Amino acid sequence: MVVSRSVENDVRSATIAAATRLFAAHGFDGTALQDIASAVGVTKPAVLHHFPSKELIRQAVLDGIFEHWNKILPRLLLAATASSDRFEAVFGELHRFFAAEPDRARLLVRETLDRPGELRKLLRGPVRPWVSAVAQYIRSGRESGRHHADIDDEAYVLHILQLVIAATACAAASSAVLDSDAANRYDRELARIARTSLFLPKLEPYQENPRTPVRKRAKEAR
Repeated sequence: MVVSRSVENDVRSATIAAATRLFAAHGFDGTALQDIASAVGVTKPAVLHHFPSKELIRQAVLDGIFEHWNKILPRLLLAATASSDRFEAVFGELHRFFAAEPDRARLLVRETLDRPGELRKLLRGPVRPWVSAVAQYIRSGRESGRHHADIDDEAYVLHILQLVIAATACAAASSAVLDSDAANRYDRELARIARTSLFLPKLEPYQENPRTPVRKRAKEAR
C-alpha cells in the first residue's frame, strides 16, 4: 500500500508535537521512543521511518521552536522599543507567543538545565544575531534619551526573554500564589518591570530632564 504524502506529513508533524509535549513534561532522557509513538498512535518503526533516532526528533522539535522564534520575536522586540506607549501591547504579544504553547517555554527550561552545552551551540546560531540587532536599536534609543543611560543592551534583551520564558514555564504552579486573576496580574506586572527598566519616565511640563546639559537648561529657561 502506498502511503500518501499528506499522511506522511501528518505523522511527522504529530511526532514533533507529541515529542514537544513529552520532552517538556519528562525531559529528553525521561522520554522513550515508544512513549512518542504511543502518543501519536503509531508504531515505533513508523516514527523511526521519519526520524531514525530520538536525537533527530529532539533536533526537529528545537528547529520548530526556533523557526517560530525567528519569524515572530525579532519583529515584536524591535517594535516594543519604539515607544513606551506601544510597549505594553507589544510585550503582551511576546508573552502570548510562549503562553499560546507553554510547552515551548517548559522545553527550553528543561534543555537549559539538562543539556546546557548543546543548547548553547544552538542559541549561538538563530538567537544571537537578532539579540544584537535589538540591542543596537536600544542603543539608539539610549543615545536619543528615550532609554536609561546605564542599560546593558544585550543583557536587557536576554533578561526579558528569560523572564517571559520562566514565567510561562512556571505559570501553572506559581499562579496559585495570587488570590485572583493570577494570569493577567502576573502578565501586567511583568510588562511593567520590562517597560520601566527600559524607558525613562515621562516628565511633567514643569520638570527638567536630568540628562539635559546645564547650559541647555539655562538657555531654555530664558
